[in-house]
Amino acid sequence: MARFAHVKRITNETQVQIILSIDGGPITLEESLFEGSSDKEHALQTTGSQTISVNSGIGFLDHMLHALAKHSGWSMIVECIGDTYIDDHHSVEDIGIALGEAFNKAMGSVRGIKRFGVGFAPLDEALSRAVVDISNRPFAVVELGLKREKIGDLSCEMIPHFMESFATNARITMHVDCLRGFNDHHRSESAFKALAIAIREAISYTGGDEVPSTKGVL
Repeated sequence: MARFAHVKRITNETQVQIILSIDGGPITLEESLFEGSSDKEHALQTTGSQTISVNSGIGFLDHMLHALAKHSGWSMIVECIGDTYIDDHHSVEDIGIALGEAFNKAMGSVRGIKRFGVGFAPLDEALSRAVVDISNRPFAVVELGLKREKIGDLSCEMIPHFMESFATNARITMHVDCLRGFNDHHRSESAFKALAIAIREAISYTGGDEVPSTKGVL
């Protein structure tokens, strides 16, 4: 069964659309939020196993979401029209919420998966670790030690907030730590890649059909 979701989140502050296939494969966008607009173009990347397109309106967030999708093995389309003339908060938070909802919806009944995943990812001098539990108990601890105010147009304080918003709405437990590194771009990117690796392991199939819990339910 395909693990797929299409989520729209429309508020007075943002319009977000996410199409997610957590097993990769081809996906299409039937109706874009940007229809008739000339200011947005999709950075669409299609390979034999994945389709990825991210337009958050915030360049560095696009870069991080692309890395998350690529190394998780997802196919994903993200669109956001947000009030970035105010700041980046609403767009980042609402994308995190919508992506979490899409992930939770795509997972469906949690059966026959490993449930737990661990990922380490280096990027030059930076090294990050992520540990994930597909638990139905939302919780996030994110310690990245970022020092700059912004990376591009993305506020550094919004990077852990994005991860927390995703974990809460995906209903997963997630611990992400940057263990070392001095370049904030490297620290952030290694953290997203570590998270992707951990998620990819946690959602992988065991070959059985059991609920991965002593309770018999998650």
